[in-house]
Amino acid sequence: MRTYEVRTYGCQMNVHDSERLRGLMEDAGYVRASSEDQADVVVFNTCAVRENADNKLYGNLGHLAPVKAKRPGMQIAVGGCLAQKDKATITKKAPWVDVVFGTHNIGSLPVLLERARIAEESQVEILESLDVFPSTLPTRRESAYSAWVSVSVGCNNTCTFCIVPALRGREKDRRPGDVLAEVEALVAEGVLEVTLLGQNVNSYGVEFGDRYAFSKLLRACGQIDGLERVRFTSPHPRDFTADVIEAMAETPNVMPSLHMPMQSGSDRVLKAMKRSYRRDRYLRIIEDVRAAMPEAAITTDIIVGFPGETEEDFQGTLDVVREARFAGAFTFQYSKRPGTPAESMEDQVPRAVVQERYERLVALQDEMAWAESKRIVGRSVEVLVAEGEGRKDAATHRLSGRARDNRLVHFALPEGVEAPRPGDLATVEVTYAAPHHLVADTFGSIRRTRAGDAWERLQDAPPASAPPGVLLGMPTIGAKPLEPAVGGCSIA
Repeated sequence: MRTYEVRTYGCQMNVHDSERLRGLMEDAGYVRASSEDQADVVVFNTCAVRENADNKLYGNLGHLAPVKAKRPGMQIAVGGCLAQKDKATITKKAPWVDVVFGTHNIGSLPVLLERARIAEESQVEILESLDVFPSTLPTRRESAYSAWVSVSVGCNNTCTFCIVPALRGREKDRRPGDVLAEVEALVAEGVLEVTLLGQNVNSYGVEFGDRYAFSKLLRACGQIDGLERVRFTSPHPRDFTADVIEAMAETPNVMPSLHMPMQSGSDRVLKAMKRSYRRDRYLRIIEDVRAAMPEAAITTDIIVGFPGETEEDFQGTLDVVREARFAGAFTFQYSKRPGTPAESMEDQVPRAVVQERYERLVALQDEMAWAESKRIVGRSVEVLVAEGEGRKDAATHRLSGRARDNRLVHFALPEGVEAPRPGDLATVEVTYAAPHHLVADTFGSIRRTRAGDAWERLQDAPPASAPPGVLLGMPTIGAKPLEPAVGGCSIA
């Protein structure tokens, strides 16, 4: 049996697409390669948001060229946003690539691989619009307890720095019944946490003309028995309405966690970015969210060094960071992306200036995040036990997971207490705070869950050549990744 490996770069969308690519490969008879073995088929699911995406891809392809030359029958495929953008150049720069496919036709991968094998030449297939909604495809999830659920794909915004709408197309919404059917199927399998996913998740409903569709969807998720945690990412401040805040506050299983991209604290820069809100509007949303949910943890995206950004503009961003008290932030240095209006704007900020501002921003944000984390010390928090979250758990003899506000918590178990399983819930008291995590060395209790049962069943399954997962077809099952995702592509 031929083996495969999927290498993922980029945002949550890419990670979720990779789950579908794994499902497609296994549905076609491939077996996931172990970490020690070289796969027969290597699939790159790429990102095009950052400037170094091209170099990263071609560097990896170059590394695999001699490997492939020594392995007759080995195949390499490139998909995702960079493939959509560079459809005409990938096989020219890397002629040893067998398949190039885009964001709109990931379901074609197994057929394209077979065509390339029979024809003994590269196959390039890029569709310019969505053929089949990805959620109809088989999916290999990594988690038994937490899942992604796509509510839409594509984006109707025209931000001058962003290439994503050109690569993923205009927004296409799933019907609410289809979304809820997938969530119910997940819960039946043991999942207790879902993250509703969209490029601009709170504009959901624009395609079928219901401006309240997203708040209705949140409330409907609250009616699903056994679903304990609901999150969503990423909303656009322009579309953030009072009914969504009310639904968040009034639906018990919707978590007090909000990731809302800001990008800049300068009205002048926001206008140049074509972000259809201004600083005061953004801060009012945060104020309204905290009035409804005082303990909400709010995170954001910020771009430093957008063309024309002055020191005064940058100070505006720092001022908003101080006022907003973000629990965390994805901070980015502006990157030129071919095909975006910002690429040709005048007054590109010198790289040294961007770097210096970036370092000041990160230092301030860490300071603010640490102050917010210290507020939690002494409180009891409920932690969804995870696997793969705590990289130092073996050394510290702690377990790790996420609190209801999505903060990362490392916690200790007293001697004699049976360790919870991933998917179980632990109540612990926070004893130490850091900018990016909490430590809880005072133990409370453990609640064993159906999600933990589902995880345990996977461990008891017959051993395979790859880590266990969950493979389902329709309705599609999504998942939260074990590997960290970069927030850039999901910028709303």
